[in-house]
Amino acid sequence: MKTTILILSAFILISCKKDQKTETEKIQVSVQDTVQIPEEKEIVKNSSDTIVISAKHKKNKILCDLDGDGKNETVEIVRSTNNNKSGLRIIFGNGKRTDYLGMGNTVLKQGFDEIDWVGIFEKAPKNEVYWNNISDEGEIMGDEEIKDEDKIKLPNDGIFIHAEESCGGGIIYLKNNKYEWIQRE
Repeated sequence: MKTTILILSAFILISCKKDQKTETEKIQVSVQDTVQIPEEKEIVKNSSDTIVISAKHKKNKILCDLDGDGKNETVEIVRSTNNNKSGLRIIFGNGKRTDYLGMGNTVLKQGFDEIDWVGIFEKAPKNEVYWNNISDEGEIMGDEEIKDEDKIKLPNDGIFIHAEESCGGGIIYLKNNKYEWIQRE
């Protein structure tokens, strides 16, 4: 039984991992660059690229307060028409900042540069406690194996992305104005 679990865990991790060589790039676009289009689709011009709301994902928009200022950020799953890769567009509630994760740029050194695999997309509420549940050896760890000092209480809301049936996912949150990742399964 234990051997079967180890083999299954190894298979899941191998199938989910990709090259982790490039770092996440953040593209900042001003609010003035956003144009409202009928039928709730938005298009953002950024150099030669066009960003559109992902039609592939059933749920492609959540509201959450990532920076703790009391104003909800709008987080959307979007797609670049330049390279046809998906990612997240995070429009801050204060209207002064828009960040992009993915769309061809590696997301937080996690080995993926698009999020077409995401089936669950929801807010991770602030003050909830989370932890990385994959060991350095790539094994899934049970709750009892996690030390208290390795547990993270979210200071503000986060973004939970997860594959619906396999490969796990994680939580993206802001810590000291920098995006962080908590590996879940």
